[in-house]
Amino acid sequence: MLIQEVSRKYSQALFNAAKNRNLLGEADTQLKELGEIIKKDSSLMEFFSFPNVTDVSKIELVRSVFSERMNRLLVEFLVVLIEKKRINFLSEIIDDFIRLVEAERGIGRVTVISAVQLNNDERQKLIPAIQQRIGMDVLLEEKVDQSILGGMIVVMHNEIIDGSVRYGLEKIEDKLGKVRVL
Repeated sequence: MLIQEVSRKYSQALFNAAKNRNLLGEADTQLKELGEIIKKDSSLMEFFSFPNVTDVSKIELVRSVFSERMNRLLVEFLVVLIEKKRINFLSEIIDDFIRLVEAERGIGRVTVISAVQLNNDERQKLIPAIQQRIGMDVLLEEKVDQSILGGMIVVMHNEIIDGSVRYGLEKIEDKLGKVRVL
């Protein structure tokens, strides 16, 4: 839960600052590029997590490497994350920021987790239903998790709809556990 709270707080602050400075498009592009870099190569994030490297050294690295590649707002945002000991949440903050930009553009990123891959018919029925519910165009991300047994879990913005068989069985088990047998 801490990860979500931290990423939401910092991504919202960055979103507001970028929007107020008319930098949403630029910030979105640059953060997507940074996100791809840290996904492909973990060495930067490993460097930030080393306890024997001082914050001053980390900040010097950020300013020297990113000052010519990124908007000053983003560079200083990375500095704040280092100073506040939140740099390890960078990937999550970037993801949340991108979701905020997408929502600003009328696009809702929705994750569907199902036991098996959705077929085209299921996808074609699901997307309009979600669009109607959230009032935005839907960018659908699909994940397969066989542990949910069947059904699906839909994650959109701050809402989770758990229609998985596993969840249903857990609710039944919980109710049965509360039944008194004489």
